[in-house]
Amino acid sequence: MNVRIQSQSITAIRSDLLVVSVAQGKHNAAHLKALDAAVDGVLREQVRRSRFQGKRGETLLFHTHKRLPSVLILLVGLGKQASIEPSTWRQVGATARRQAQEQRAKSLAWFVEPGMDVQGMGAAILEGILLSGYVFQKYKSDNGKKTAIETFTLAGPGLRKSVRLSQSLETVQNTVPGVFLARDLVNEPASVSTPTYLANQAKKLSDGNGLKTEVWGVNKIKAAKMHGLLAVSRGGPEEPRFIKLRYTPSAKPKKKVALVGKGLTFDSGGLSLKPAKSMETMKIDMSGGATVLGTMRAIAALKPQVQVTGYVPSSENMPSGTAQKPGDIISYRNGKTVEVLNTDAEGRLILADALICAVEDKPDVIIDLATLTGACMVALGSRVAGLFSNNQQLTDDLLASSKETGEQLWPMPLVKEYKDDIKSPIADIKNIGGGYGGAITAALFLEEFVSEVPWAHLDIAGPAFSERALPHAPRGGTGFGVRTLVQYILNL
Repeated sequence: MNVRIQSQSITAIRSDLLVVSVAQGKHNAAHLKALDAAVDGVLREQVRRSRFQGKRGETLLFHTHKRLPSVLILLVGLGKQASIEPSTWRQVGATARRQAQEQRAKSLAWFVEPGMDVQGMGAAILEGILLSGYVFQKYKSDNGKKTAIETFTLAGPGLRKSVRLSQSLETVQNTVPGVFLARDLVNEPASVSTPTYLANQAKKLSDGNGLKTEVWGVNKIKAAKMHGLLAVSRGGPEEPRFIKLRYTPSAKPKKKVALVGKGLTFDSGGLSLKPAKSMETMKIDMSGGATVLGTMRAIAALKPQVQVTGYVPSSENMPSGTAQKPGDIISYRNGKTVEVLNTDAEGRLILADALICAVEDKPDVIIDLATLTGACMVALGSRVAGLFSNNQQLTDDLLASSKETGEQLWPMPLVKEYKDDIKSPIADIKNIGGGYGGAITAALFLEEFVSEVPWAHLDIAGPAFSERALPHAPRGGTGFGVRTLVQYILNL
Protein backbone atom coordinates (compact mmCIF):
# COMPACT_ATOMS: atom_id res chain seq x y z
CA MET A 1 0.00 0.00 0.00
CA ASN A 2 1.29 3.43 -0.98
CA VAL A 3 1.10 5.78 2.02
CA ARG A 4 1.08 9.52 1.38
CA ILE A 5 0.91 12.75 3.41
CA GLN A 6 -0.64 15.84 1.81
CA SER A 7 -1.41 19.41 2.81
CA GLN A 8 -4.94 20.08 1.52
CA SER A 9 -8.23 21.58 2.57
CA ILE A 10 -11.02 19.08 3.13
CA THR A 11 -12.85 20.11 -0.03
CA ALA A 12 -9.76 19.60 -2.22
CA ILE A 13 -8.92 16.01 -1.21
CA ARG A 14 -9.27 13.57 -4.09
CA SER A 15 -9.98 9.90 -3.30
CA ASP A 16 -12.47 7.09 -3.81
CA LEU A 17 -13.36 7.31 -0.11
CA LEU A 18 -12.65 10.24 2.20
CA VAL A 19 -12.94 9.47 5.92
CA VAL A 20 -13.82 12.22 8.36
CA SER A 21 -13.73 11.33 12.05
CA VAL A 22 -16.29 12.97 14.33
CA ALA A 23 -16.21 13.04 18.13
CA GLN A 24 -19.58 12.60 19.78
CA GLY A 25 -21.56 15.86 19.74
CA LYS A 26 -18.96 17.72 17.61
CA HIS A 27 -21.07 18.32 14.50
CA ASN A 28 -20.37 22.00 14.08
CA ALA A 29 -16.64 21.89 13.35
CA ALA A 30 -15.46 24.24 10.60
CA HIS A 31 -14.36 21.43 8.28
CA LEU A 32 -17.78 19.75 8.50
CA LYS A 33 -19.47 23.06 7.67
CA ALA A 34 -17.15 23.41 4.66
CA LEU A 35 -18.09 19.93 3.46
CA ASP A 36 -21.77 20.65 3.92
CA ALA A 37 -21.54 23.93 2.01
CA ALA A 38 -19.80 22.17 -0.88
CA VAL A 39 -22.71 19.74 -1.24
CA ASP A 40 -25.44 22.38 -0.82
CA GLY A 41 -26.46 21.38 2.72
CA VAL A 42 -27.32 17.79 1.81
CA LEU A 43 -24.72 16.32 4.21
CA ARG A 44 -26.17 18.12 7.22
CA GLU A 45 -29.65 16.94 6.28
CA GLN A 46 -28.47 13.33 5.99
CA VAL A 47 -26.79 13.57 9.39
CA ARG A 48 -30.08 14.82 10.83
CA ARG A 49 -32.17 12.11 9.17
CA SER A 50 -29.86 9.26 10.15
CA ARG A 51 -29.44 10.63 13.70
CA PHE A 52 -25.69 10.26 13.41
CA GLN A 53 -24.20 11.39 16.73
CA GLY A 54 -20.54 10.36 16.46
CA LYS A 55 -20.75 7.43 18.85
CA ARG A 56 -17.71 5.17 18.72
CA GLY A 57 -17.86 3.00 15.59
CA GLU A 58 -20.97 4.73 14.22
CA THR A 59 -20.77 5.47 10.48
CA LEU A 60 -22.53 7.49 7.82
CA LEU A 61 -21.72 7.00 4.14
CA PHE A 62 -22.46 9.88 1.75
CA HIS A 63 -22.12 10.00 -2.08
CA THR A 64 -20.87 13.39 -3.28
CA HIS A 65 -22.26 13.03 -6.84
CA LYS A 66 -19.20 14.86 -8.22
CA ARG A 67 -19.72 17.95 -6.06
CA LEU A 68 -16.36 17.19 -4.43
CA PRO A 69 -13.13 15.60 -5.76
CA SER A 70 -13.73 12.58 -3.48
CA VAL A 71 -16.39 10.14 -4.65
CA LEU A 72 -17.63 9.06 -1.20
CA ILE A 73 -17.51 10.62 2.25
CA LEU A 74 -17.51 8.40 5.33
CA LEU A 75 -18.23 9.99 8.68
CA VAL A 76 -17.01 7.73 11.45
CA GLY A 77 -17.74 8.23 15.13
CA LEU A 78 -15.01 8.41 17.74
CA GLY A 79 -17.19 8.48 20.84
CA LYS A 80 -16.70 11.04 23.59
CA GLN A 81 -13.65 13.25 23.16
CA ALA A 82 -12.25 12.37 26.59
CA SER A 83 -12.29 8.64 25.84
CA ILE A 84 -10.38 8.75 22.52
CA GLU A 85 -7.18 6.66 22.70
CA PRO A 86 -4.92 4.79 20.26
CA SER A 87 -7.25 1.76 20.25
CA THR A 88 -10.06 4.09 19.11
CA TRP A 89 -8.09 5.07 16.02
CA ARG A 90 -7.24 1.43 15.28
CA GLN A 91 -10.87 0.46 15.53
CA VAL A 92 -12.15 3.23 13.27
CA GLY A 93 -9.31 2.50 10.85
CA ALA A 94 -10.54 -1.09 10.62
CA THR A 95 -14.11 0.15 10.18
CA ALA A 96 -13.03 2.42 7.33
CA ARG A 97 -11.18 -0.47 5.67
CA ARG A 98 -14.31 -2.60 5.66
CA GLN A 99 -16.38 0.23 4.18
CA ALA A 100 -13.74 0.88 1.53
CA GLN A 101 -13.75 -2.77 0.49
CA GLU A 102 -17.54 -2.88 0.36
CA GLN A 103 -17.48 0.17 -1.92
CA ARG A 104 -14.56 -1.24 -3.94
CA ALA A 105 -12.52 1.86 -3.22
CA LYS A 106 -8.88 1.71 -4.27
CA SER A 107 -7.83 5.00 -2.72
CA LEU A 108 -8.62 5.91 0.88
CA ALA A 109 -7.96 9.36 2.37
CA TRP A 110 -8.25 10.46 5.99
CA PHE A 111 -8.85 14.07 6.94
CA VAL A 112 -6.62 15.30 9.77
CA GLU A 113 -7.94 18.27 11.71
CA PRO A 114 -5.43 21.05 12.48
CA GLY A 115 -3.80 20.59 15.88
CA MET A 116 -4.30 16.85 16.09
CA ASP A 117 -1.46 14.48 17.09
CA VAL A 118 -1.02 13.20 13.58
CA GLN A 119 1.95 10.99 14.47
CA GLY A 120 0.13 8.81 17.00
CA MET A 121 -3.23 9.06 15.30
CA GLY A 122 -1.93 8.36 11.79
CA ALA A 123 0.09 5.32 12.85
CA ALA A 124 -2.86 3.81 14.75
CA ILE A 125 -5.26 4.41 11.84
CA LEU A 126 -2.84 2.83 9.38
CA GLU A 127 -2.35 -0.10 11.75
CA GLY A 128 -6.10 -0.67 11.95
CA ILE A 129 -6.43 -0.45 8.17
CA LEU A 130 -3.61 -2.91 7.51
CA LEU A 131 -4.41 -5.41 10.28
CA SER A 132 -8.08 -5.65 9.26
CA GLY A 133 -7.04 -6.56 5.71
CA TYR A 134 -5.76 -9.99 6.76
CA VAL A 135 -7.47 -13.09 5.33
CA PHE A 136 -6.55 -16.76 5.44
CA GLN A 137 -8.29 -18.38 2.47
CA LYS A 138 -5.68 -20.86 1.36
CA TYR A 139 -8.05 -23.80 1.77
CA LYS A 140 -11.24 -22.13 0.50
CA SER A 141 -12.57 -23.39 -2.83
CA ASP A 142 -14.05 -19.94 -3.46
CA ASN A 143 -11.45 -17.46 -2.32
CA GLY A 144 -12.49 -14.48 -4.39
CA LYS A 145 -10.19 -11.56 -3.70
CA LYS A 146 -11.56 -8.30 -2.36
CA THR A 147 -10.62 -4.98 -3.89
CA ALA A 148 -7.23 -3.95 -2.54
CA ILE A 149 -6.67 -0.46 -1.20
CA GLU A 150 -3.74 0.80 -3.23
CA THR A 151 -3.28 4.25 -1.69
CA PHE A 152 -3.80 5.63 1.81
CA THR A 153 -3.46 9.38 2.29
CA LEU A 154 -3.34 11.47 5.45
CA ALA A 155 -4.49 14.91 4.39
CA GLY A 156 -5.26 18.19 6.08
CA PRO A 157 -4.46 21.91 5.93
CA GLY A 158 -0.84 22.59 6.81
CA LEU A 159 -0.01 18.90 7.17
CA ARG A 160 3.67 18.24 6.53
CA LYS A 161 5.77 15.10 6.23
CA SER A 162 8.07 15.07 9.25
CA VAL A 163 10.79 12.56 10.09
CA ARG A 164 8.92 11.36 13.18
CA LEU A 165 5.65 10.91 11.29
CA SER A 166 7.38 9.03 8.50
CA GLN A 167 9.17 6.78 10.99
CA SER A 168 5.96 5.95 12.85
CA LEU A 169 4.18 5.01 9.60
CA GLU A 170 7.16 2.95 8.42
CA THR A 171 7.23 1.12 11.75
CA VAL A 172 3.63 0.08 11.25
CA GLN A 173 4.27 -1.03 7.67
CA ASN A 174 7.24 -3.14 8.76
CA THR A 175 5.54 -4.62 11.83
CA VAL A 176 2.21 -5.76 10.34
CA PRO A 177 3.82 -8.38 8.02
CA GLY A 178 5.28 -9.96 11.16
CA VAL A 179 1.79 -10.14 12.67
CA PHE A 180 0.51 -11.73 9.47
CA LEU A 181 3.30 -14.30 9.50
CA ALA A 182 2.36 -15.28 13.05
CA ARG A 183 -1.32 -15.52 12.06
CA ASP A 184 -0.51 -17.66 9.03
CA LEU A 185 1.60 -20.09 11.06
CA VAL A 186 -1.15 -20.52 13.66
CA ASN A 187 -3.93 -20.87 11.09
CA GLU A 188 -2.19 -23.63 9.13
CA PRO A 189 -3.42 -27.16 9.96
CA ALA A 190 -1.18 -29.02 12.38
CA SER A 191 -0.41 -31.61 9.71
CA VAL A 192 1.15 -28.79 7.67
CA SER A 193 2.63 -26.60 10.38
CA THR A 194 4.91 -29.23 11.88
CA PRO A 195 8.23 -28.64 13.68
CA THR A 196 10.01 -29.10 10.35
CA TYR A 197 7.67 -26.58 8.71
CA LEU A 198 8.33 -24.00 11.44
CA ALA A 199 12.05 -24.55 11.04
CA ASN A 200 11.83 -24.03 7.28
CA GLN A 201 9.88 -20.79 7.78
CA ALA A 202 12.60 -19.61 10.15
CA LYS A 203 15.26 -20.39 7.55
CA LYS A 204 13.36 -18.32 4.96
CA LEU A 205 13.42 -15.34 7.30
CA SER A 206 17.21 -15.25 7.18
CA ASP A 207 17.34 -14.92 3.38
CA GLY A 208 18.82 -11.47 2.85
CA ASN A 209 17.19 -10.17 6.03
CA GLY A 210 20.17 -9.74 8.31
CA LEU A 211 19.05 -12.63 10.49
CA LYS A 212 21.19 -15.62 11.36
CA THR A 213 19.15 -18.80 11.73
CA GLU A 214 20.16 -22.09 13.31
CA VAL A 215 17.97 -25.19 13.22
CA TRP A 216 18.91 -28.12 15.43
CA GLY A 217 17.78 -31.60 14.51
CA VAL A 218 17.47 -34.61 16.81
CA ASN A 219 21.18 -35.36 17.01
CA LYS A 220 22.15 -31.83 18.05
CA ILE A 221 19.20 -31.65 20.46
CA LYS A 222 20.48 -34.84 22.08
CA ALA A 223 24.04 -33.50 22.18
CA ALA A 224 22.74 -30.31 23.84
CA LYS A 225 20.94 -32.45 26.46
CA MET A 226 17.55 -30.86 25.77
CA HIS A 227 15.81 -33.67 27.57
CA GLY A 228 12.48 -31.88 27.98
CA LEU A 229 12.10 -31.41 24.24
CA LEU A 230 13.16 -35.00 23.60
CA ALA A 231 10.73 -36.38 26.19
CA VAL A 232 7.71 -34.50 24.84
CA SER A 233 8.43 -35.47 21.22
CA ARG A 234 8.79 -39.18 21.96
CA GLY A 235 5.14 -39.99 21.38
CA GLY A 236 4.82 -39.01 17.73
CA PRO A 237 6.52 -39.61 14.39
CA GLU A 238 7.41 -35.94 13.87
CA GLU A 239 10.96 -35.15 14.91
CA PRO A 240 11.54 -32.13 17.18
CA ARG A 241 13.38 -29.03 16.09
CA PHE A 242 15.09 -26.30 18.07
CA ILE A 243 15.07 -22.98 16.25
CA LYS A 244 17.38 -20.09 17.05
CA LEU A 245 17.35 -16.76 15.20
CA ARG A 246 19.57 -13.80 15.92
CA TYR A 247 19.46 -10.18 14.79
CA THR A 248 22.67 -8.23 15.47
CA PRO A 249 22.71 -4.46 14.86
CA SER A 250 25.46 -2.75 12.92
CA ALA A 251 26.74 -0.84 15.97
CA LYS A 252 27.21 -1.88 19.57
CA PRO A 253 23.79 -3.02 20.86
CA LYS A 254 22.07 -1.00 23.58
CA LYS A 255 20.64 -4.20 25.05
CA LYS A 256 20.51 -7.93 24.41
CA VAL A 257 16.97 -9.32 24.41
CA ALA A 258 16.05 -13.01 24.35
CA LEU A 259 12.60 -14.03 23.11
CA VAL A 260 11.45 -17.58 23.83
CA GLY A 261 8.30 -19.01 22.23
CA LYS A 262 6.56 -22.31 22.80
CA GLY A 263 6.42 -24.19 19.49
CA LEU A 264 4.10 -27.12 20.31
CA THR A 265 2.60 -27.67 16.86
CA PHE A 266 -0.11 -30.03 18.08
CA ASP A 267 -1.07 -30.94 21.61
CA SER A 268 -3.15 -34.07 22.12
CA GLY A 269 -2.15 -34.11 25.77
CA GLY A 270 0.03 -37.17 25.25
CA LEU A 271 -0.91 -40.13 27.45
CA SER A 272 -2.82 -37.64 29.66
CA LEU A 273 -5.12 -37.37 26.66
CA LYS A 274 -7.34 -34.32 26.16
CA PRO A 275 -11.07 -34.71 25.42
CA ALA A 276 -11.83 -34.62 21.68
CA LYS A 277 -13.47 -31.18 21.85
CA SER A 278 -10.41 -29.70 23.53
CA MET A 279 -8.18 -30.90 20.69
CA GLU A 280 -10.09 -29.08 17.93
CA THR A 281 -7.93 -25.95 18.14
CA MET A 282 -4.73 -27.46 19.51
CA LYS A 283 -2.85 -26.43 16.38
CA ILE A 284 -2.63 -23.06 18.17
CA ASP A 285 -0.26 -24.38 20.83
CA MET A 286 2.69 -23.04 18.85
CA SER A 287 1.38 -19.46 19.00
CA GLY A 288 4.24 -18.35 21.25
CA GLY A 289 6.76 -19.64 18.72
CA ALA A 290 4.80 -18.03 15.88
CA THR A 291 4.91 -14.71 17.72
CA VAL A 292 8.68 -14.97 18.12
CA LEU A 293 9.13 -15.68 14.39
CA GLY A 294 6.81 -12.81 13.48
CA THR A 295 8.67 -10.47 15.82
CA MET A 296 12.04 -11.46 14.37
CA ARG A 297 10.74 -10.73 10.87
CA ALA A 298 9.71 -7.23 11.96
CA ILE A 299 12.94 -6.58 13.84
CA ALA A 300 15.01 -7.57 10.82
CA ALA A 301 13.15 -4.92 8.78
CA LEU A 302 13.21 -2.18 11.44
CA LYS A 303 16.87 -2.70 12.42
CA PRO A 304 16.92 -1.28 15.98
CA GLN A 305 20.20 -0.92 17.91
CA VAL A 306 19.26 -3.92 20.05
CA GLN A 307 20.49 -7.48 19.70
CA VAL A 308 17.48 -9.79 19.61
CA THR A 309 17.65 -13.58 19.73
CA GLY A 310 14.62 -15.80 19.28
CA TYR A 311 14.44 -19.35 20.63
CA VAL A 312 11.65 -21.74 19.58
CA PRO A 313 11.61 -25.33 20.89
CA SER A 314 9.20 -27.22 18.63
CA SER A 315 7.57 -30.63 18.80
CA GLU A 316 4.25 -32.43 18.85
CA ASN A 317 2.73 -34.00 21.96
CA MET A 318 1.18 -37.32 20.93
CA PRO A 319 0.13 -40.56 22.67
CA SER A 320 1.78 -43.84 21.65
CA GLY A 321 3.71 -46.78 23.02
CA THR A 322 6.87 -44.66 23.01
CA ALA A 323 5.36 -41.55 24.64
CA GLN A 324 6.64 -40.28 27.97
CA LYS A 325 4.66 -41.61 30.92
CA PRO A 326 3.27 -39.97 34.03
CA GLY A 327 5.87 -40.53 36.71
CA ASP A 328 8.86 -40.15 34.40
CA ILE A 329 11.80 -38.01 35.54
CA ILE A 330 13.54 -35.49 33.27
CA SER A 331 17.08 -34.34 34.08
CA TYR A 332 17.85 -30.93 32.58
CA ARG A 333 21.19 -29.55 31.48
CA ASN A 334 21.32 -27.06 34.34
CA GLY A 335 21.04 -29.90 36.88
CA LYS A 336 17.33 -29.51 37.68
CA THR A 337 15.19 -32.64 37.76
CA VAL A 338 11.46 -32.71 37.02
CA GLU A 339 8.85 -35.34 37.80
CA VAL A 340 6.26 -35.48 35.00
CA LEU A 341 2.88 -36.19 36.57
CA ASN A 342 0.74 -34.90 33.71
CA THR A 343 1.95 -35.19 30.13
CA ASP A 344 -0.55 -32.50 29.12
CA ALA A 345 1.56 -29.94 31.03
CA GLU A 346 4.22 -30.29 28.36
CA GLY A 347 4.78 -26.69 27.25
CA ARG A 348 6.78 -25.84 30.34
CA LEU A 349 8.93 -28.93 29.75
CA ILE A 350 10.15 -27.73 26.35
CA LEU A 351 10.34 -24.07 27.38
CA ALA A 352 12.71 -25.07 30.19
CA ASP A 353 15.29 -26.24 27.64
CA ALA A 354 15.01 -23.00 25.68
CA LEU A 355 15.24 -20.84 28.80
CA ILE A 356 18.42 -22.64 29.86
CA CYS A 357 19.89 -22.00 26.41
CA ALA A 358 18.86 -18.33 26.54
CA VAL A 359 20.42 -17.83 29.98
CA GLU A 360 23.71 -19.29 28.73
CA ASP A 361 23.82 -16.62 26.00
CA LYS A 362 23.86 -13.92 28.73
CA PRO A 363 21.02 -11.61 27.65
CA ASP A 364 19.94 -8.50 29.54
CA VAL A 365 16.32 -9.69 29.61
CA ILE A 366 14.35 -12.81 28.69
CA ILE A 367 10.71 -12.71 27.60
CA ASP A 368 8.85 -15.94 26.93
CA LEU A 369 5.43 -16.38 25.37
CA ALA A 370 3.27 -19.48 25.52
CA THR A 371 -0.31 -20.67 25.28
CA LEU A 372 0.50 -22.28 28.60
CA THR A 373 -2.56 -22.64 30.82
CA GLY A 374 -6.33 -22.74 30.65
CA ALA A 375 -6.16 -21.33 34.18
CA CYS A 376 -4.98 -17.99 32.78
CA MET A 377 -8.05 -17.88 30.54
CA VAL A 378 -10.27 -18.59 33.55
CA ALA A 379 -8.66 -15.63 35.32
CA LEU A 380 -8.40 -13.11 32.45
CA GLY A 381 -10.67 -14.32 29.66
CA SER A 382 -9.88 -14.48 25.97
CA ARG A 383 -8.61 -10.94 25.32
CA VAL A 384 -5.97 -10.43 28.01
CA ALA A 385 -2.60 -12.14 28.53
CA GLY A 386 -1.12 -12.76 31.95
CA LEU A 387 2.22 -11.10 32.68
CA PHE A 388 4.51 -12.72 35.27
CA SER A 389 7.96 -11.29 35.98
CA ASN A 390 10.81 -11.32 38.45
CA ASN A 391 11.68 -7.71 37.59
CA GLN A 392 9.49 -4.65 38.19
CA GLN A 393 11.19 -2.46 35.57
CA LEU A 394 10.63 -5.10 32.90
CA THR A 395 7.01 -5.40 33.99
CA ASP A 396 6.51 -1.64 33.76
CA ASP A 397 8.16 -1.44 30.34
CA LEU A 398 6.04 -4.26 28.91
CA LEU A 399 2.84 -2.77 30.32
CA ALA A 400 3.73 0.60 28.79
CA SER A 401 4.38 -1.03 25.42
CA SER A 402 1.14 -3.00 25.56
CA LYS A 403 -0.78 0.18 26.30
CA GLU A 404 0.69 1.73 23.15
CA THR A 405 -0.28 -1.26 21.00
CA GLY A 406 -3.63 -2.12 22.56
CA GLU A 407 -2.57 -5.72 23.21
CA GLN A 408 -3.73 -6.09 26.78
CA LEU A 409 -1.44 -7.50 29.47
CA TRP A 410 -2.33 -7.86 33.13
CA PRO A 411 0.34 -8.24 35.84
CA MET A 412 -0.01 -11.49 37.78
CA PRO A 413 1.76 -12.46 41.03
CA LEU A 414 4.56 -14.96 41.45
CA VAL A 415 3.34 -16.19 44.83
CA LYS A 416 6.42 -17.67 46.46
CA GLU A 417 4.33 -19.69 48.91
CA TYR A 418 2.90 -21.62 45.94
CA LYS A 419 6.34 -23.07 45.21
CA ASP A 420 5.47 -25.78 47.70
CA ASP A 421 2.78 -26.92 45.27
CA ILE A 422 5.38 -27.89 42.66
CA LYS A 423 7.80 -29.64 44.99
CA SER A 424 8.29 -33.31 44.17
CA PRO A 425 9.08 -36.05 46.70
CA ILE A 426 11.45 -37.79 44.25
CA ALA A 427 12.75 -34.91 42.06
CA ASP A 428 13.47 -31.21 42.47
CA ILE A 429 10.08 -30.14 41.12
CA LYS A 430 7.04 -31.59 39.38
CA ASN A 431 5.32 -30.26 36.29
CA ILE A 432 1.90 -29.57 37.85
CA GLY A 433 0.78 -27.87 41.03
CA GLY A 434 -2.33 -28.21 43.12
CA GLY A 435 -5.92 -27.68 42.04
CA TYR A 436 -5.81 -23.88 42.04
CA GLY A 437 -3.56 -21.11 40.75
CA GLY A 438 -2.45 -23.14 37.74
CA ALA A 439 -1.17 -20.13 35.78
CA ILE A 440 0.93 -19.05 38.77
CA THR A 441 2.45 -22.47 39.47
CA ALA A 442 3.27 -22.82 35.75
CA ALA A 443 5.09 -19.48 35.85
CA LEU A 444 6.90 -20.52 39.05
CA PHE A 445 8.02 -23.67 37.25
CA LEU A 446 9.54 -21.59 34.43
CA GLU A 447 11.20 -19.26 36.92
CA GLU A 448 13.29 -22.21 38.09
CA PHE A 449 15.15 -22.08 34.75
CA VAL A 450 15.94 -18.36 34.31
CA SER A 451 18.57 -17.97 37.02
CA GLU A 452 18.91 -14.27 38.04
CA VAL A 453 18.23 -12.81 34.58
CA PRO A 454 15.38 -10.25 34.43
CA TRP A 455 12.56 -12.32 32.95
CA ALA A 456 8.93 -12.02 31.95
CA HIS A 457 6.49 -14.78 31.06
CA LEU A 458 3.44 -13.94 28.94
CA ASP A 459 0.67 -16.54 29.15
CA ILE A 460 -1.16 -15.85 25.88
CA ALA A 461 -3.55 -18.82 26.02
CA GLY A 462 -6.56 -16.50 25.68
CA PRO A 463 -5.68 -13.79 23.15
CA ALA A 464 -3.52 -15.90 20.79
CA PHE A 465 -6.64 -17.24 19.05
CA SER A 466 -10.10 -15.78 18.67
CA GLU A 467 -13.22 -17.84 18.12
CA ARG A 468 -14.96 -14.83 16.58
CA ALA A 469 -13.95 -11.94 14.36
CA LEU A 470 -12.35 -8.97 16.11
CA PRO A 471 -12.25 -5.37 14.82
CA HIS A 472 -8.86 -5.92 13.18
CA ALA A 473 -8.58 -9.71 12.98
CA PRO A 474 -10.83 -12.45 11.58
CA ARG A 475 -11.54 -15.64 13.50
CA GLY A 476 -8.32 -17.59 14.05
CA GLY A 477 -4.79 -16.73 15.02
CA THR A 478 -4.37 -13.11 16.10
CA GLY A 479 -0.58 -12.72 16.09
CA PHE A 480 -0.91 -11.41 19.64
CA GLY A 481 2.34 -10.15 21.12
CA VAL A 482 4.23 -9.25 17.95
CA ARG A 483 3.35 -5.55 18.10
CA THR A 484 3.98 -5.31 21.84
CA LEU A 485 7.39 -7.00 21.63
CA VAL A 486 8.40 -4.80 18.70
CA GLN A 487 7.30 -1.68 20.59
CA TYR A 488 9.17 -2.80 23.70
CA ILE A 489 12.38 -3.34 21.73
CA LEU A 490 12.06 0.00 19.89
CA ASN A 491 11.55 1.75 23.23
CA LEU A 492 14.82 0.45 24.69
